[in-house]
Amino acid sequence: MGGLRRALAGYGFLIASINLAAAAEPIKLRVADSFPKGHYLVRLVLEPWMAEVQKRTNNAVTFEHYPAQQLGKAADMLKLTQTGVADIGYVAPAYVSDKMPVSEVAMLPGAFEHSCQGTLAYWKTARNGVIAQQDYTANGIRLLLAVSLPPYRILTVKQPVKDTADINGLKLRSTGGAQDLTLRAIGAVPVRMAAPDAYESLSRGTMDGLLFPLESVVAYGADKLVKHSTDGFGFASFVVAYSISESSWKKLSPEIQKAMIDVAEEILPSACKEVQKQDSETMKSMEAAGVHFDTLQPDVVAKLKDLTKGVGKAWADGLDARGKHGSDALKEFGAAVAAVPAQ
Repeated sequence: MGGLRRALAGYGFLIASINLAAAAEPIKLRVADSFPKGHYLVRLVLEPWMAEVQKRTNNAVTFEHYPAQQLGKAADMLKLTQTGVADIGYVAPAYVSDKMPVSEVAMLPGAFEHSCQGTLAYWKTARNGVIAQQDYTANGIRLLLAVSLPPYRILTVKQPVKDTADINGLKLRSTGGAQDLTLRAIGAVPVRMAAPDAYESLSRGTMDGLLFPLESVVAYGADKLVKHSTDGFGFASFVVAYSISESSWKKLSPEIQKAMIDVAEEILPSACKEVQKQDSETMKSMEAAGVHFDTLQPDVVAKLKDLTKGVGKAWADGLDARGKHGSDALKEFGAAVAAVPAQ
């Protein structure tokens, strides 16, 4: 009996050792996006977040980053994240506006002046508000990181835009949804496509220009094609968001979950400032490379404001008619933006 007890004790110790080793094994999470390697948003937002989460959890969680659509197209990131192909995916709401329509409140013209206003307002409402309920919970995903890009400009290959008449009939790249409404309101023709596909369409002449933030123009190589850009009016914006599926989230320990949210809370206020700063620096470098920036005169800005003033209501009414509470989201997001001072 003594020998049996010793054997069983030894066996128990072996099992405990195996379990302890297994518990110490880090969790590896696949992070997927469509950004080209070295993209400024990855450098300013995603990489610092991953590094700090890994450090704060003492390597209990590690990340494998798959950029440049290696795991799938930008428009498929929601499905890839929901099905576990990616543990964390760059789920841009504008690319799946049929499934995440309420998030487009942060992409309306004139919604905010500075990236931090849009970023912090979206982060708040997409985690605890109408957007959270309808775009995230309803799709079985949870927001981990979000940045609102600086207000978009119109960039063209041949024809400068100096007045509203110059926009009429221009075929401009759009992400769809709210941006389509904006472009139609100012007389342009929206051409819906994901950012990685814009260069080819622009080079072939099937589009006249882009509705884009400056840094993305450079990141996707379109700075080699465009010759003109507007300045002085924000036509739209775009939400860059990384999300995790609820099923993957529930597999993480409370300590890892807390670290992920805490780190995001800490880095986003500074990251959005860097994103806005990058916009100004990119403008200077593009000017030096020969891109001409046309500052829209006050009377032209007034015309554009008049043309786009009904876009937000039209967007909200459309969602209300589908039971999506667009008006509530518009009010909620506006209040959140107002609580963040312009930088």
